[in-house]
Amino acid sequence: MKYRNLGKWGLKVSEVSLGSWMTSLYGTESINLAKETIKLAYDNGVNFFDCADAYSGGEAERFLGDVLKEYPRSSYVVSSKVFFPTGPGANDWGLSRKHIFDQIDKTLKNMKMDYIDMYFCHRFDNTTPMEETLQALSDLVAKGKVLYYGVSEEWSAARLNKAVGIIKELGLRPLSVIQPQYNMVDRYIEDEIISVCEENGIGIVPFSPLAQGLLTGKYKKGLKIPEGSRATHQPDKQINQLLTDENLDKVEKLSKIAEEIGTNMSVLALAWILNKPSISSVITGATKPEQLKNNIVASGFEIPKDAMAEIEKILNYHPFERHVG
Repeated sequence: MKYRNLGKWGLKVSEVSLGSWMTSLYGTESINLAKETIKLAYDNGVNFFDCADAYSGGEAERFLGDVLKEYPRSSYVVSSKVFFPTGPGANDWGLSRKHIFDQIDKTLKNMKMDYIDMYFCHRFDNTTPMEETLQALSDLVAKGKVLYYGVSEEWSAARLNKAVGIIKELGLRPLSVIQPQYNMVDRYIEDEIISVCEENGIGIVPFSPLAQGLLTGKYKKGLKIPEGSRATHQPDKQINQLLTDENLDKVEKLSKIAEEIGTNMSVLALAWILNKPSISSVITGATKPEQLKNNIVASGFEIPKDAMAEIEKILNYHPFERHVG
């Protein structure tokens, strides 16, 4: 496993990390598989484990903390997030100072930790001034409850630039990391967000690097959806919306390239992201140990230049630019 700095900051994170969003905690078999996967990740050099207070109503935080307590606290990096409702009250959601302060204490109690390494705003809160949110997060760093803070989905380049300006104006602790969705078929952060992060030394740790499973290559055009796959049971149907003929045609061509360079589609998709120096780590999901074993191969895997050129032709991505005249 190789490690990278979190943006310009000193924290080192494994190139491949493990997220808890898809971790199933229903039934003894699922729990044992999840525990085995986390331990396998740690034993293979994964040192970054991502979670959120909204996952399984806090149970995911408790589970992750219970598994990681077997290891020295200094040996791993753990993150969580705040925003989504955690109760019926008017202040049980969002990015107000009150909710952030209440929720970090619950998160630390759930994980049985004195601090967490990274704390993310899970979404953007239109009902709370950005100054209030950033001041609260900066204060958590000052108190030692959080080491680095950042944002996740729905923070555009304009919002990031505004946040950086507020932080400088008020003399707050810096925003150090973002966690956007990013993969071969969803490259919106290349338009503006990556450049904002590079200019300000902000680390990027994308989630959904395999596009909900589309980029594993298991979904084939014209064939039945595999039994037990995410597309058969995911409530929000995100993966189903990605299973277009255009995307499946691209994956078929990409899979051939992967085979030609001696790997598989999942490793190719992860290594393609890690080819960008501005990426600190890719947050992968794994419901089985064998999936994790495959994913970690992407760390240090180099895609030949001619293969990269062919990949870009297949993806055919054009950043948004508006031209007049």
